[in-house]
Amino acid sequence: MPLQFESISHGKIAFGFFNIETDMLLLNQYFLFANHFCQNIVQATGETNEIYEMTWEVYRIEESNIGNLMGAIYGIDHRGFIGEVYKLFPFPNKREEFKQKPEGFKNRSVVEKLIQTYANRTTIPFVIDQKKEKVSVAEYVFERSVFQELIKYVWAGGFPRWKDEIRPDYVIATKKKIEQSSNPFFKDLKLE
Repeated sequence: MPLQFESISHGKIAFGFFNIETDMLLLNQYFLFANHFCQNIVQATGETNEIYEMTWEVYRIEESNIGNLMGAIYGIDHRGFIGEVYKLFPFPNKREEFKQKPEGFKNRSVVEKLIQTYANRTTIPFVIDQKKEKVSVAEYVFERSVFQELIKYVWAGGFPRWKDEIRPDYVIATKKKIEQSSNPFFKDLKLE
């Protein structure tokens, strides 16, 4: 389940997994698969410049087409992209089954086909400013410590956590790269 994280630029921003059967993340109106998020972080770990810039490929959905997460979870509102995902992959009947599935990537082709009916594929800037200790993802600006919380969220498997504490290989590889990084931005980031 997405959580709210405090941005400098826009106040509280929703970020996270929105369905346990898929490895897709949302950042307000932007959607990307968790392995792409991790690949972008891995690429940044190898950089030590004061300003680091790259672009992320994402899907952008207009707010009116995103859907109602809580309505979709309860099975009462299947409008928009999130509603359509919950039609395919309903919320589990048993609360104890509410765990992020590390094999969510297996549903990627279905979810990717679906999102293409609701979203435009686009690129957004990602900028790390070492001196100011800030990160920009598109129009959203975060303090370094808050952006590190986004990384910790993916490591943990979000609000429900990874099922059986088993993480996908790309998440484990990201942790290793962060631990080996000489980039000061990641120096005190502990993924436990």
